[in-house]
Amino acid sequence: MSGNILIISTMQGMEQCAASISQETKTEIQVATTRRAGLAALRRAEFSVVVVEEGLAEGDPEWADQVWNNASMAMPLQLNFGISGCARLSREIRAALARRIADKNLARKAAAFDIANELKSPITGLLLESELALRDPGVTPALAPKLRHLVELAGAIRERLRDEAQGLGAHG
Repeated sequence: MSGNILIISTMQGMEQCAASISQETKTEIQVATTRRAGLAALRRAEFSVVVVEEGLAEGDPEWADQVWNNASMAMPLQLNFGISGCARLSREIRAALARRIADKNLARKAAAFDIANELKSPITGLLLESELALRDPGVTPALAPKLRHLVELAGAIRERLRDEAQGLGAHG
């Protein structure tokens, strides 16, 4: 797994826990020990996961709203570190990273499917127009190979879009 994680916590020993989780998950983890440092970190960098100590969030709901607003596309986690040990924090982070990867893959598939569908009609039109131009009796011998090449390119693009759309439809 990879990613960049921010943990905002005032709990003693969080740095050691973060180092252990970082090694286990192969991620970079930054620990902010104050509310101000947490917001500053969010303004400086993008994170895959943002973990907030529940006590900090509950103690200042306006601050918590600022954190979630500045977290951008990061997966948010709010945990009570008093009852959640390092092992649970590690599980939650791994699960959040997995969800983020799954969400990214779904978004990519949806975007590719949409693009393929948007391009179908223009490519079909290009293919038909170039085929008609190739059949025109007024086409010069110098232009004919260029038009045949255009027909081949448009046909290949159309086939690839069809294959991609079918593949994405089957998996997405």
